[in-house]
Amino acid sequence: MFRLGIAPTRAAARQLVTHKHITVNNDVVNIPSYSLRPGDVVGIREKSKSLEVIIDSTSGAGRARQFGWLEWDLALKSGKFMAYPERDAIPENIKEQLIVELYSK
Repeated sequence: MFRLGIAPTRAAARQLVTHKHITVNNDVVNIPSYSLRPGDVVGIREKSKSLEVIIDSTSGAGRARQFGWLEWDLALKSGKFMAYPERDAIPENIKEQLIVELYSK
C-alpha cells in the first residue's frame, strides 16, 4: 500500500489493510502481512475511495512509477503487482550480513 502510493506512511498502510479498506483480486484483505503473487491486483474498496487519507495519497500516486515491479492505474485506483523485485531494486539500505550475524549468536 505504501509503495503503491495508497497510504502516506507504512503505519497508515497497515491501518488501511486492518480496517478492511483494501482488496486483493476483488477480495477484502485484513492481514497486513498478506503475501502477494505476481499478477495480483490490489485495489481500494468502493466505500473507501472517498476517505480523505486515500484521496490525498492517490491524487499524485507517483510512488508506484518509481518501481518496475508495480503498476498503478489512477482512474481505477488500483495497482498490479507485476513481479518479485530483485535485491538491487529495493530502495532500503538493508545489511543482510548484520542480520545473519545477530541471529547466529
